[in-house]
Amino acid sequence: MDTKKSFTVKEATVKLMQFCAYRDRTHKEVEEKLKSMNMIPEAQQHIIMQLMQENFLNEERFAKSFARGKFRIKKWGKKRITNELKLRGISSRNIQTGLKEISEADYISTFHEISEKKWESITETSVIKKKKKLADYLQYRGWESHLIFEKASDLATSSD
Repeated sequence: MDTKKSFTVKEATVKLMQFCAYRDRTHKEVEEKLKSMNMIPEAQQHIIMQLMQENFLNEERFAKSFARGKFRIKKWGKKRITNELKLRGISSRNIQTGLKEISEADYISTFHEISEKKWESITETSVIKKKKKLADYLQYRGWESHLIFEKASDLATSSD
């Protein structure tokens, strides 16, 4: 016997409004939530349209807040932010709009700040290994290769 609760379209809509009001969500997250509530496809589409019309569901807003947050809090580079947004099913247009939330000056100064901090924390004595550890760290966080290799060379030269 299936004991899963069933929802009316109205109940599901209210529940999803609360779900979206708590924090910005992607269409994908909302669709998964509706599927987990056993809503039929027609009801899912109706609810998603209503959420969009009432601005509970807005992927551009999601992309902007995601890009700002991951950059400011986690210090991710644009490549990592782009990949994470793609994984969440965000359109290229919205990804580009989201990335515009990060000012170029903040981006470059944050990059230099975390690079220098990481460089100082690496205890490796071999400069080549130290450069590799720095590059791996920055690449994992989604910073662009040309920035990484230029900075690693600068730091290696200045520490000689």
